Amino acid sequence: MRKILLVEDEPSIADNIIYALKTEGFAPTWCQTAADGLRAFAEHAFALVILDVGLPDMNGFELCKKMRAGSFVPIIFVTARKDEIDRVVGLEIGADDYVVKPFAPRELTARVKAILRRTEAGGAMQPQTSKLFSIDEERCEIRYCGSPLQLSRYEFRLLKVLVQKPGRVYSRDQLMELAWEEPDTALDRTVDAHIKTLRAKLRAVRDDEDPIRTHRGLGYSLKD
Repeated sequence: MRKILLVEDEPSIADNIIYALKTEGFAPTWCQTAADGLRAFAEHAFALVILDVGLPDMNGFELCKKMRAGSFVPIIFVTARKDEIDRVVGLEIGADDYVVKPFAPRELTARVKAILRRTEAGGAMQPQTSKLFSIDEERCEIRYCGSPLQLSRYEFRLLKVLVQKPGRVYSRDQLMELAWEEPDTALDRTVDAHIKTLRAKLRAVRDDEDPIRTHRGLGYSLKD
């Protein structure tokens, strides 16, 4: 029975979602706060996470980023926010789907099943498609051409974002949102500085290759 983590502060909404999930054969774990959700997430292996954006102790987007820092588990946002920008932000920071309240619990469970079918069939929970890199999540280690890289925390998180989707161009703002714990306090040149140090460490392993590409006026991508 696949476990689903639900982080939702409204009991009436949570009750309906829990009932629908149990009806479909899932084993839901309900948490009302982001702090409880993080603890449960660290202690158990979940097949999928359902997050409310408006939590009492932390924005759901921030919680998503914390979970995404070390896991590829599928995440669905449920929220009362209807603005397009919120949906875009939610998807860009790593969510797999975005459901706006009010919604039918059966619709949500249908999306849960669809995402699990897609990720389990395609192996999307470990989307490490670059041939030059491999990620060891447990050790927080990235290997390049078989050699382990000595990376700082943010170098690791920044490179991991690029490695997960080779060929995709990320703007500096997107990289800050995905890799930094407090992106509002970081500057564009912070990303540039970390890219520079990453390139130096990659050249130390293989000086004939530069896998990080600069797209003028746009951002960065990893060579696919």
